[in-house]
Amino acid sequence: MDYITIDSKKVPIEGEKNVLSLIRKAGIEIPTFCYHSELSIYGACRMCVVEDDRGKIFASCSEQPRPGMVIYTNTKRVQRYRKLIIELLLSSHCRDCTTCQKNGMCNLQSLAYKVGVHAVRFLNHRKEEPIDMSSPSIVRDPNKCILCGDCVRTCDEIQGVGVLDFAFRGSKMKVQPAFNKPIGETDCVGCGQCASVCPTAAISIRTNVTDIWDAIEDPDIRVVAQIAPAVRVAVGDAFGIPKGENSFGKLVAALRIMGFDMVFDTSFGADLTVMEESKELVERIKSGEKLPLFTSCCPGWVKFCENRYPEFVNNLSTCRSPQGMFSAVIKDYFADMDAKDGKKTMVVSIMPCTAKKSEILRPDNYTDGRQDTDFVLTTTEVIRMIKQMGLQFAELENESADAPFSVSSGGGKIFGTTGGVTEAVLRRLANDKTYNTIREISYSGVRGFEGTKEASVMLGDREVKIAVVHGLANAGRLLDKIKSGEVSYDFVEVMACRRGCIMGGGQPSGGARTRVSRMEGIYKVDTTSNVRYSDENPAVKQLYDNFLTGREHKLLHRNLS
Repeated sequence: MDYITIDSKKVPIEGEKNVLSLIRKAGIEIPTFCYHSELSIYGACRMCVVEDDRGKIFASCSEQPRPGMVIYTNTKRVQRYRKLIIELLLSSHCRDCTTCQKNGMCNLQSLAYKVGVHAVRFLNHRKEEPIDMSSPSIVRDPNKCILCGDCVRTCDEIQGVGVLDFAFRGSKMKVQPAFNKPIGETDCVGCGQCASVCPTAAISIRTNVTDIWDAIEDPDIRVVAQIAPAVRVAVGDAFGIPKGENSFGKLVAALRIMGFDMVFDTSFGADLTVMEESKELVERIKSGEKLPLFTSCCPGWVKFCENRYPEFVNNLSTCRSPQGMFSAVIKDYFADMDAKDGKKTMVVSIMPCTAKKSEILRPDNYTDGRQDTDFVLTTTEVIRMIKQMGLQFAELENESADAPFSVSSGGGKIFGTTGGVTEAVLRRLANDKTYNTIREISYSGVRGFEGTKEASVMLGDREVKIAVVHGLANAGRLLDKIKSGEVSYDFVEVMACRRGCIMGGGQPSGGARTRVSRMEGIYKVDTTSNVRYSDENPAVKQLYDNFLTGREHKLLHRNLS
């Protein structure tokens, strides 16, 4: 076996494509800004420089490993190079760190401390540029950009949207949309993946934390929260809870202490989505029209389809997302109580997704001209609120969601990961409601992190062909194949973010271990649920038999008129 020597330690070469991977394999964490394992190699930031035994300094991310190499990761020269690089980055960087949204979580800030930068010798001659707040999902602050290119490559390579790129050259280089358009006027889908990879606050989540604190303080507002399935396996990351562990009960307790009047589980809304979407699938298969049926739970995907593939818009499910359905039901459910108490019900959804901030403003998600979801808080925003409150989150006792929507199925909970919507729909359509059916569906090919997955099941005597795709670049490639007739399906689940909502733009970021742990955590929540099928949820049955009768389409489907 071939080896390279890293800081006097022999490390075997086992297919790694760059020296940086071998350094990390050796248990040494050297700093990077522009390197992400799923993106193309850019090699611009130079933070990952190392020195070989001949005194050569090079970027380890772009250097192929060769047998016999001898690498040193922390020599005096390397330390001096990294410190100078940080100084140069800071010289053209806005330094309002104490008021920055990423204060305490900024890679540039933490690396400046790590390499010992206590003063910057160079003046900032860059002209201050206006902050772009045209998007309801993200904020773009050019003054904090360090030109690492992470957002550019993520938007292009992972999402296939490509609304960001480099403009100009040399000291005038910038990252911006074409013609410097406001980001809200471009084809941006609001997925927030650019904010997830941005090492500073050059792109950040547009926050609504202050609005929520104000509402909680208002005695005339009933503040109701709904928590999305994927949030429960990510919120604990910030409080020392093992990755992927279900923290739903602790989050419910925290929200009540913070002042929320009622707390519900969006998984209940997911159960409603399963009921309506499975019904819609059966109707379309019978009529043979508007196939394949595309899921409509992901607002980033819906906007991508509208922007890039308008010919498939009529194939989108007419169902609202679980957030949209549940908010409409909540607003109608509390309408009489609001009139009696002289209050207004405000629905705050806690989501892993930044695109949900845009979804709530879409007229097709309104009910009789009423905005059903008032605000969306991402997981990271809720973490900030918990910290502001000073709560010892890990020590909180678990509490359950409020009645009358306190019961949700395992099928609704697995919406948080790619393939979850499809699996829940297949459970709903299955005639045999046993454990064996659940196991067979889980082995049908809908689970896993492959970019595009295919499966087929029998619905009566009809074979139903299914595709599950995540990441909009993958979705675009699949849609091109459907357009050309190369492939055909009856049902297609699309999620804008790679791996689904567990790695949404509003979640705490993480690597491969985080992704796997969250997926496993979601499926563990399912297996420990008392109800596994959405159509066996007693609270859903009661809602359909009473409150929803005659109003299913009004409250649960998009207003397409």
